Amino acid sequence: MYSWQEVWEFSQPLTAKPGEMANDEVVTFRPMSLLPVIIWDKEARARRVVKMRWGFPHRSNPMSPEPIHARSESIDEKQTFKQAFLDGQRGIVLMRTFNEGEEVPTKTGKTKTEQWTVDPGDGVMRGFAFLWRRFDIGGLPAPLLACVMVTVPASKLVRTIMENQDDPRMPAILENEDWATWLGENGATPDQAKSALKTMEDVNWQMMKEPKKPKPPKEPKPANPKKAAPEPGLF
Repeated sequence: MYSWQEVWEFSQPLTAKPGEMANDEVVTFRPMSLLPVIIWDKEARARRVVKMRWGFPHRSNPMSPEPIHARSESIDEKQTFKQAFLDGQRGIVLMRTFNEGEEVPTKTGKTKTEQWTVDPGDGVMRGFAFLWRRFDIGGLPAPLLACVMVTVPASKLVRTIMENQDDPRMPAILENEDWATWLGENGATPDQAKSALKTMEDVNWQMMKEPKKPKPPKEPKPANPKKAAPEPGLF
């Protein structure tokens, strides 16, 4: 885990070309994490990084992150995402690798999810498409900035670990030349921004199953006071 300052320093390629890194600091992002989201500031006419929670607030429990994904095909139609997309509330998060889950049957007949890390293997940071919104939630001192990852149909390679899924998905990874279009900084229309959401095919990526987390050691059982040795002098 890293402090926000370290995350900020990690995510500062605003004056660099897309795909270049500011340094080698790496963090792991999960739902509920604060992500460094690159957005286009229309008033300042410049890119900037804003920290946002990964996951829109759930209707009944605003502090629960649901949803965390937005399908590219319906991003301009589904009510949850439509207005944010049309208003240009689109962002980019830099990532080097991403995870996908494989549904594996168990001996009990149920399924469990095994995580795979998908790694392009070149160490290059890539821009992942995100959508963001501002939420006014009662009880919070300030509006909640939250974001969701945009997904596209999985590539042929990624599909190999999703054979049991009816609709396999993967993150929408932007081509370097599509950053400005997705952010809306070049006057692109929503249709042009949507066209930047493509499945990345024909890449020689590595896919590695994540090792199982070691079980924590069992705590020793407390001594039974009834079986404790009597104190001296009590015979």
